[in-house]
Amino acid sequence: MKKAAAVLLAPTARPFTIMAGAILVLALIDRGTGYLFSLGTVFSVMQLFATLGLVALGLGLSMLVREFDLSVAGIVGLAGCIAVMTGVANPWLGVLFGVAAGAASGLLQGLIMTRLQLSSVGVTLGGLLTLQGITYVLTGNKTVGYPNVAVALELNAPIAGLVSVRSACALAVFVFAALTMRYTHIGRDVIATGSDRRASRIAGLNTDRIIVAVFAASGACAALAGVLLGYGLGAASPVALADVLAPAAAAAIIGGVSVAGGSGSPMGIAAGVLTLCILRSGLSAIGVEPHVHDLVTGGILAVIAVLDAPDLTRRITAWRLDLTERWARAVAGSR
Repeated sequence: MKKAAAVLLAPTARPFTIMAGAILVLALIDRGTGYLFSLGTVFSVMQLFATLGLVALGLGLSMLVREFDLSVAGIVGLAGCIAVMTGVANPWLGVLFGVAAGAASGLLQGLIMTRLQLSSVGVTLGGLLTLQGITYVLTGNKTVGYPNVAVALELNAPIAGLVSVRSACALAVFVFAALTMRYTHIGRDVIATGSDRRASRIAGLNTDRIIVAVFAASGACAALAGVLLGYGLGAASPVALADVLAPAAAAAIIGGVSVAGGSGSPMGIAAGVLTLCILRSGLSAIGVEPHVHDLVTGGILAVIAVLDAPDLTRRITAWRLDLTERWARAVAGSR
């Protein structure tokens, strides 16, 4: 029993344990009505995942290298507005411009950080404000409509009643990221950079190049989220998803990404995002006020912080060793 509990609470398994716990709690609340676990609810969860997931993935990648990309919130809005403004006649052109703008923004910020040895928080905070300002100028501080209704309908059309094209695209990006991190040297280099940057440099790893590439990927992920959302809603706004940063960071942390870097995975981030989406959709379905969702999320983050506390871990280890020694002495004495 203790071994099973240790496995379930291990950092790699914890995101999936938390997600399973959230589903179990909602199942108890549902009490067999089936409303919370209907196809409509699942589809709603996946629609939320399509937007929040890609932003959390981009932010989580930057956290893996012990940095923090605050600019993802600004990239979402800018890329969405660029896409709906340039992709009316050719939607793929809007996707190209929007994602390219996000990747270029991340690339530029990564270069500034590595070349000038600056903190990612300061640089990306400046990037966030700059990107928001550019978006306001491009749109004239107005919502920009996307008249190509066929694209919006196609992106949101249900597939087997569970996912849409939009959420399927987000899932595909997660699978690609997971395979890249798991089976290529890129993933190993990213983890090594986040775990110990100095040792990685001594070993011959170009950590600056890795950080720049990670921030470019982070910007591309956030931009794709904005593009898909803008097309899906048929409109984009400079203030859309301005509050996405907090839930994205919460999802990444619930997903097992350590703020100290070097720990986490795309599949763990996906589990963290799904946990938040399941809780939001489930609690909304039973009429719970929105602020309750924030309280629940805060409680989960507090529990994770306690479980990850180094002093607590040391005390638990010492307590287990003490119990083992006492048990061994008791057995030896009985003989």
